[in-house]
Amino acid sequence: MHADTEILAHSDDGRSFSVADAAGSPAVAGSLVVVADAGRRQLALVESRSDTTPTMLRGRLLGELVEGRLDTRSSHAFDAAALEPADLDTLDVLHRTTGARLDVGTALTPPGGPARLLPHRFNRHTFWCGQSGSGKTYALGVVLEQLIAHTALPIVIFDPNSDFVRLGELNPDAHGPSADALAKRDVRVLRPNVEGAEPLRARFMTMPIGSKAAVLQLDPVADRDEFNSLLHLRDVLGTTEIDRIIPALHESGDPAHHRLALRLENLGVLDWEVWAGERTAATEVIDQRPDATVLDLGGFSTPEQHLVVALSVLDELWERREERRPVLLVVDEAHNLASPTLDSELAVAVRERLIQIAAEGRKFGLWLLLSTQRPSKIHSGIISQCDNLALMKMSSPLDLAELGTYFGYAPAELIARSPWFRQGEALFAGGFVPAPALVKVNARLTPEGGSDVGVPLR
Repeated sequence: MHADTEILAHSDDGRSFSVADAAGSPAVAGSLVVVADAGRRQLALVESRSDTTPTMLRGRLLGELVEGRLDTRSSHAFDAAALEPADLDTLDVLHRTTGARLDVGTALTPPGGPARLLPHRFNRHTFWCGQSGSGKTYALGVVLEQLIAHTALPIVIFDPNSDFVRLGELNPDAHGPSADALAKRDVRVLRPNVEGAEPLRARFMTMPIGSKAAVLQLDPVADRDEFNSLLHLRDVLGTTEIDRIIPALHESGDPAHHRLALRLENLGVLDWEVWAGERTAATEVIDQRPDATVLDLGGFSTPEQHLVVALSVLDELWERREERRPVLLVVDEAHNLASPTLDSELAVAVRERLIQIAAEGRKFGLWLLLSTQRPSKIHSGIISQCDNLALMKMSSPLDLAELGTYFGYAPAELIARSPWFRQGEALFAGGFVPAPALVKVNARLTPEGGSDVGVPLR
């Protein structure tokens, strides 16, 4: 290419670059390009393209290409470097250098090719969002399959709509290394009231005293007598199953104990099917660290019971955090557990524990992946701690603006494209992807448990 037809880039700081006149370049936001200057080649990402006259490109430098590898610690300023499109070989260098090996889809921007995530960067909290119909849950399943197949990271899935209950099965046409690996993984599915399934249960006596109070809807000030009785019964409640507590409370001469027994009976807590009794509790299954544990939260007869399961699991993992046994906590429809508007004692206790894990859990190996339709439905103390973003179709301008404030590492022009994403398309940004990328996700290897119901036709 002659000098007078070259597209020339400029960088003052060795981190970002710009092209003053890119009218002859096909590069768009999300494209990978190479800038070449004085024998040095650097890989870069286009973050924005202005279609005003003259056409301008802006982006970030990802590192220097040296002898078949990418040195991400080395990037350099330049005055006039030739801008070239990256090819698939360069993409492969990027993936190999960064350790991106979870094959989740196909890139929608040049140079195309496979889209891969970095498994070791799921040691940060992840926010996953997309409106109804975007393919959010299906795409999440694609990523979870890859994590289960190709890492040793145990996963616990809080599944309110039974979307992941078939994660341990393979589609008849599933084949290849990922399918072969998945077939060997230990996936446990716990369900409340499904005949033949492993039961989903919680153990009251192992819950912290504050969580027991939440189950009983006790406020330490408004219900101070009963709450104080609960504190004094700490040893009894820590060694006795809930169905055996009532007789002891009734036989006591303490009026506060009698009132506590009446509360248990009036709330109907003893009739909840969630209590483990002689059966295995969910916390005990998770402690065995299967490759994946699916908690099918949606099948209980009352809404409080799925909160009991969630709280018991989160409490147990937090209580034992010093053991530093890594686990990824996937919360689908996270607004059910993490909304700032939830106000029942149980819901508040679950949310506060999630906030605590979001703020402090990372160093103990407790990592969150929160999936929801609306960012505004997640407590800001949780979403602000997320270093990875997966964004699918989102039409709400308010939600997109909010995402831009929380996730500054995601190029604004790529976020702005979200309303026009097709089903199954996503923007990945943050530490778990080599560079922000627009992606069409792969087909699932396992059946989706809760697919949409079709409209009956005559």
